[in-house]
Amino acid sequence: MLLAIIPARGGSKGIKRKNLALLNNKPLLYYTIKAAKEAKCVDEIVISSEDEEILQYAKSQNVIALKRPLEFAQDNSRSNEVLKHCLENFQNFEEFVLLQATSPLREALHIDAAYLKFKNDKTKALISVCAYDREILKAFVLNQEGFLKGICNDAFPFTPRQELPEVFMANGAIYLGKSENFLKNPSFLAEQTSYFLMDKKSSLDIDEIADLKRAEQILKEQEC
Repeated sequence: MLLAIIPARGGSKGIKRKNLALLNNKPLLYYTIKAAKEAKCVDEIVISSEDEEILQYAKSQNVIALKRPLEFAQDNSRSNEVLKHCLENFQNFEEFVLLQATSPLREALHIDAAYLKFKNDKTKALISVCAYDREILKAFVLNQEGFLKGICNDAFPFTPRQELPEVFMANGAIYLGKSENFLKNPSFLAEQTSYFLMDKKSSLDIDEIADLKRAEQILKEQEC
């Protein structure tokens, strides 16, 4: 059975109470709940939050509301801590899909397609990604002594761009995994992690007001 987990804390920096911010007159959280409900592979949906208003909204949408400990709802709290807390409370689910509410353009079809690939690839985890400019591999970082070194290795900065390997960036939309494996090793990057490629439009992540406006424009275009 597959458990869909939607983390949605009340605090945020870029947009005040971001998960309840209105997008086309609906809370941002609505779009991820809708996608999870429409996904054929999802058996149950749980919202993890420390915020009573968000928990009440979850109940109004007929999904499970799980009260999150405050220690996992800080600015520096990590998603793996939240996920571990959820899985410990729902131990009868063999698999999970983590769906961040900040990806409103990720739809049910993406979740179902990602889950199918996860099963076909027979991997322990899957992360949704979008293509990224491979030129990032030519970058430098500083070592402990303050001297330059290649971000991956010392050859890539001087390798022709077309000879560099493909690069992908996690878009935050979908994380799939096996519950038992994650509880033993709470990391999204398992020993064998597959990927699900999404386009840049569907990968839009809401971080600031400009992102909300962009998402609103895209949704209006889709309605036409």
